Amino acid sequence: MELTFSHWIYGFFTIAIIVTMVFRRGVVLPTLLGTFLVAWVYQGSIIDGFTAVFNANLVAAKELFNIFLIITFMVALLHSLKDLGADKRMIQPIQKMMVNGHIAFFVLVVVTYVISLFFWPTPAVPLICALLVPAAIRAGLPVMMGAVAVALAGQGMALSSDYIIQVAPDLSAKAAGVDTATVVDQALILSLITGVVAIAYAYLRNRKSIRSKNDPKIEQELAVMQGIEGEEGKKPQNVSLPFWSKIFAVLVPVSMLVVMIYMISTKLNSGRMGGFEGGDGAAFIGGVAVVLLLLSTLAFGKHKALDYISEHITEGFVFAFKAMGPVIPIAGFFFLGSSDFSGSILSIGDGESPELLFDLVKSTQDVLPHSPILIAFSILLIGIITGLDGSGFSGLPLTGSLSGALASGGLDPATLAAIGQMGSIWTGGGTIIAWSSLVAIAGFCGVPVMDLVRKNFIPVMLGLIVSTALALFIF
Repeated sequence: MELTFSHWIYGFFTIAIIVTMVFRRGVVLPTLLGTFLVAWVYQGSIIDGFTAVFNANLVAAKELFNIFLIITFMVALLHSLKDLGADKRMIQPIQKMMVNGHIAFFVLVVVTYVISLFFWPTPAVPLICALLVPAAIRAGLPVMMGAVAVALAGQGMALSSDYIIQVAPDLSAKAAGVDTATVVDQALILSLITGVVAIAYAYLRNRKSIRSKNDPKIEQELAVMQGIEGEEGKKPQNVSLPFWSKIFAVLVPVSMLVVMIYMISTKLNSGRMGGFEGGDGAAFIGGVAVVLLLLSTLAFGKHKALDYISEHITEGFVFAFKAMGPVIPIAGFFFLGSSDFSGSILSIGDGESPELLFDLVKSTQDVLPHSPILIAFSILLIGIITGLDGSGFSGLPLTGSLSGALASGGLDPATLAAIGQMGSIWTGGGTIIAWSSLVAIAGFCGVPVMDLVRKNFIPVMLGLIVSTALALFIF
């Protein structure tokens, strides 16, 4: 295919953004400028450039708002539980298991992985971050390490195999023209290799930052994570708090456990997640959080509950937008490179929507090397690049098609498809891309999303390199 000048501008800014991230600088400025210039050149009108840079942010805000909303309700719920004193009571039993920060790290990894296998990490994040991460912090685990553990185990290791729901391997297999079961099995093995390497490296690299249980920084981190810094003493105390504190310390985790059991039973009975895949599962949990917020606010404020719930929701929104606001323009730029969103951004019909990012990748097909090792790593690199749109799944048809076309010299197309799946989902699924669902983990943990990206980058890339190299010998 013939690349236009707008393709080259998009490619230039994509590389510039990646380089900027590597040097640990903010990328909002180049994404906004890139969106404006690409749209201007593609449409041939500076007026359309002005319009597109606004539309890109609007489209990104619409796509990401469900994450903002669930962060809002969960943070609001945490505020109301803080009023009651139920937040500390709730995590006391879990703290007994997390005897220190080292054990807490691996408890987070195992629990996150198991839950995320049954329903995608998106709905698992609020469960884990609301109930387990605070307990891990009290055990001495820094909040950033907790966020790393959740991201690598859920958004990375569990989602990249998609072993239970099997949407990802099905997309890869159909595009590659191979049996889905083969891709499922190989993707599971590669995801475990990548995950073990990444998680082990992340732990070894950061283990010295783990604190003792009596470190004074623990309470400070908990306050920042829950968005409750400076909230002490704002509201009058309710004399019945000890009773309601105990009630909600039990009610909230039991409610979340029932939600998890129901979602898992739906999966086991139907073979699919039914109406609780991804965002729908998050909506289910978010709705439960809203009802719990209503009840806990009534328990604390009684006749003043009408004011208190408004305060909590406002605080939740402020927290979500302060933490996640910069992600919107970044997502807008990469949405411009996808045909799913470019039509809306450029104000043109869906049939005319360009796919600038995928066109750039497709153009390299004829010049890819023919060595088995180089082909495997080329598929991995293409998967990583296609994951830059923040989806993880949208690039699978491309990596699968290339795997079927490039398989030669004893290379199994299913293996190549699994390798491409690793690159795409570990990147876009939410471990090293700030405008992916990684924003939810960063938001719930109260850490800057770009700092979390930097913490994850080297462990993830090392894991992908090791798993790709081993794939050539295992399969």
